[in-house]
Amino acid sequence: MKLLHPDACFFVPDGESSSKAFARCTLLGIGAHQDDLEFMSLHGIMAALDREDQWFGGITCTDGVGSARQGKYAGVTASQMREIRRNEQNEAASLGQYSFMAQLGYSSEQAKTRKLAGNMIDDLEQLISASRPEVIYTHNLTDKHPTHIGVVMSVIEAVRRLPKEHRPSKMMGCEGWRNLDWLSDDEKLLLDVGGREAWVEKLNAVFASQIEAGKRYDLAVEGRRRANATFFDAHIVDQLEKATYAMDLTPLLQDDGLDPLVFATGSINRFREDVENKLNHYRLS
Repeated sequence: MKLLHPDACFFVPDGESSSKAFARCTLLGIGAHQDDLEFMSLHGIMAALDREDQWFGGITCTDGVGSARQGKYAGVTASQMREIRRNEQNEAASLGQYSFMAQLGYSSEQAKTRKLAGNMIDDLEQLISASRPEVIYTHNLTDKHPTHIGVVMSVIEAVRRLPKEHRPSKMMGCEGWRNLDWLSDDEKLLLDVGGREAWVEKLNAVFASQIEAGKRYDLAVEGRRRANATFFDAHIVDQLEKATYAMDLTPLLQDDGLDPLVFATGSINRFREDVENKLNHYRLS
């Protein structure tokens, strides 16, 4: 397979052929930046770990050169940061036993701008078609990061190009630069990410260029996961140690006429109605 960006790279951690790496992939994570997969789609990575019947494949769309830098990374050039982040992502793929790791190499500007994203969408279509995953983990439609929104919209477009019988059976929009605790409980996908604490800590620590440069994503995502598990239900004791929430994007793969904007704002409107109903119930006349 030939990816379209000159800086793209394709890595198979266990050295298998690309054809076998695609054929065995059952769970596919598609993120905007290096470290997005590990912080948002840990559920899929853990589900495939040490198994032969489940394999997690990863796709990172951008080159990551726009990340915050300070300390020992303050003077790192764009080309140096591109290489550092690429190596970190491949190290994470090895630690996570990924079936394959594709880094597409596009700029954030290309990823978040529809008129510039054509080649990226073509690459996504190629990779999804080749791997035929059962489940896709990607960003959610209410994320506040514009590059994340560009990626999830591109994923929807790429999947919709495929025949329906070749599409994943499920697609989940995961928490990133906005959590999903506001979603109605009956719309929330609650994903168990408890256990393997030492391994998760090691996986998070791979991304030293982010953590040591002043963004403690490792602590933030762990705090969110623990909070989700506790605050999911006020009336029962904690059922999970750590959890992530996801938005079920599957209807967008089943109905090509369903507008992602209408789909997302439907959830927002139901949240608003829930707030209004509770406040009105206790309102002083």
